[in-house]
Amino acid sequence: MLIDTERLRLRRFQPADIPAFAAYRSDPEVARYQEWDFPLSLESAGRLVRRYARSDPARPGWFPYAVELKADGCLLGDVAVHRQPGGEAEVGFSLARERQGHGYATEAVRGVLADLFGGGLRTVWAECDVRNQRSARLLERIGFEFVSQRTVFVRGKREWTELRMFSLPAEKWNGPGEG
Repeated sequence: MLIDTERLRLRRFQPADIPAFAAYRSDPEVARYQEWDFPLSLESAGRLVRRYARSDPARPGWFPYAVELKADGCLLGDVAVHRQPGGEAEVGFSLARERQGHGYATEAVRGVLADLFGGGLRTVWAECDVRNQRSARLLERIGFEFVSQRTVFVRGKREWTELRMFSLPAEKWNGPGEG
């Protein structure tokens, strides 16, 4: 276990996660605003899970946390952190559709932010598709502020979209239980 919240355990991915990981990453509603290709085969999910399990949360680069519900030990989704030089990181999140709407994503992202800011990071960034109003509201509820918007081409989906960029400086972080 790497991060513990009231209801969740944020940990490394493990082989037992492969079926649930492939399932939510293959759900068109979950993948709708993400940049990954779907559906995700079990073989591809296995390769990703093995790679994720070897990554280091303290080093620059991406580290995806598996989000597990303590009550039943089920994988709900993931929160990925991209550490960058200079005391900054980007955060992103995905949750299985049937687990959305219960505050799990908010709780998981707050847990990750508490860890990042507690470790001395200065700023955390997040991006979301302009059509993804639920994620934008979650980021704003936590304290992120809108910074800019840009147009990108998502190759896997063969479409242009607008992404909104959000920022949360350490001095504006209210803590894991606020807001």
